[in-house]
Amino acid sequence: MPRLSRGLYQCHRCYHQTSLTAGTIFHATHLPLTIWFLAIYLLTQRKSGISALQLSRELGVSYNTAWKLKHKLLQVMHERNQGERLSGRIELDDAYLGGERPGKRGRGAEHKFPFVAADEEGHPLRVQLLRVSGFTLTEIRRYAHQAIAPGSHVISDGLGCFRAFDTPLYVHDCHITGGGRASVENPEFNWGQHPAGQRQERDHRHLPCHPRAACPCYLAEFEYRFNRRYDP
Repeated sequence: MPRLSRGLYQCHRCYHQTSLTAGTIFHATHLPLTIWFLAIYLLTQRKSGISALQLSRELGVSYNTAWKLKHKLLQVMHERNQGERLSGRIELDDAYLGGERPGKRGRGAEHKFPFVAADEEGHPLRVQLLRVSGFTLTEIRRYAHQAIAPGSHVISDGLGCFRAFDTPLYVHDCHITGGGRASVENPEFNWGQHPAGQRQERDHRHLPCHPRAACPCYLAEFEYRFNRRYDP
């Protein structure tokens, strides 16, 4: 396949032209690939993540360029996490994404985006953070079909929507934990090191507000990095 002067490659039989970056997130980019690879490294290797502003400084590009680049990479993380289901012993918790804002507190708070946090084997070995429209029985049934493998042992608190796991497909242990420290110190859970708490703590410190459409990508960023924390 001969190479053309514009950096394209052309098939000598059908004359179809393509580039090495066609069909990838690098397609039609005006940035050197070294900038992309450095951005990937910074985004995946820093434990607490990196803001678009800091990324722009590290890469030597404008804030707008860094923001677009980061969100393209977050979308790739989100797509990579899709279709993976947890199995075995699974702890579930309801959680919200969104920084501290005045108004209603607790479940159903305004300007908060609900998600289900789940960890595998309680270590946690692997985590999953999935956005849901709300904590209703119908929505959690949909979540269960999408995210939890049949035969799993599911442990949750007493939130009513988690009755969706009361089927022959799962072994479900429901524990009424109450509120405050009692829920955290319950021996059936490892909430003290639960990813939902880490995600929300980081969110309160660094991310005052999330656009609704970006919520799955921010969750995917944390999940992707956490599940690969021991990778070389």
